[in-house]
Order: sequence, then C-alpha cells, then structure tokens
Amino acid sequence: MGNKSSLFLRHEEIAQIQNETGFTPNQIERLYSRFTSLDRNDCGTLSREDLMRIPELAINPLCERIVHSFFAESTDDRVNFRQFMNVLAHFRPLRDNKQSKLNSREEKLKFAFKMYDLDDDGVISRDELLSILHMMVGANISQDQLVSIAERTILEADLCCQGKISFEDFCKALERTDVDQKMSIRFLN
Repeated sequence: MGNKSSLFLRHEEIAQIQNETGFTPNQIERLYSRFTSLDRNDCGTLSREDLMRIPELAINPLCERIVHSFFAESTDDRVNFRQFMNVLAHFRPLRDNKQSKLNSREEKLKFAFKMYDLDDDGVISRDELLSILHMMVGANISQDQLVSIAERTILEADLCCQGKISFEDFCKALERTDVDQKMSIRFLN
C-alpha cells in the first residue's frame, strides 16, 4: 500500500536536499510522496524490487543498470530518500544557471559511462559494450551485427588504442551531443 505513517521531511532536510540536488522544495515533497508510495515495507528505504515496480523504469531496456545506479552508495542493498534524490538529480535539466554538482555535464557523463562500465573498472570493454547493446536491442539485430557495432564503436572512440573506451574517450565521443537534453527528465513543480 505504501508508506502512510512514515516520517515527514523537516524543513532543514528539505533545505539540505535542495542545496545538494537543486530540486525545489515542492519537487522534493512530490518525490518524497512517490518514494514513500514505493516503500511497501514502510521502512524508509527502497529495495531493488521496489524500484523495479516503477512502470516507466520497468519498460526501459536498461532498467537493471539504472536500478543498479541507485545502489552505488549503498552498503546494505537499500536506498534511503537522500540517496534516491542524489541519483534523480543527475536527470534534472539545467535551467537558469541552477546547476548543482550532480546535474553538471560532467556528472551526467559519469553517470552514463557507469551504465556501460559493468565491472566498474573505469573502462568500457568490447564485452561490456556488447552486453549493453544486447540489453538495448535484444534479438532485433544478429550477434554478428552487434559484434560489428561494438568493435567499430571501440575503434572510433578509443583514442589511446587500448581496445577499450576510457572516460576521457567517452567524453570526447559525446562532445557534440546535447547531454543535458538527452539525460533530463521534466520534474513537476
């Protein structure tokens, strides 16, 4: 049913979250309401399963990778509201110079890079890229075509000729991409 009797956010907490993330107090309250409705165990934290029940997320082919990102700072496979908000802040559009550290171009690129870096070793290998391509296109493209795409992508993006894509290579490959537009979600006020 969701979290009905949970703690309410104090004004100080809202101010801290606003300072960290750039969300408005109204947006924070709306997202807290959504967070508590996802918290089926009424414990003040969310599990991976709680997040997988978000319909908009469940239909995304990278759902598991996105959900994984919520738990990067978690030690117990649960995510609290502040952690939840810090991840969502990466998707907050840049407007009127109201940029927080979390939604800067570099942070958005780091977030996107981590979607591809499956083993968190700081580079995207051919196999990792292939795995992500499989997640994104499923059986719509043959294995040979996927291998060709992965190999060509690494060949074009790998500036240091390591056979892998570093974060710097990734940023260079996306320098003409409007990352803010592509990695933004409109949050209601």
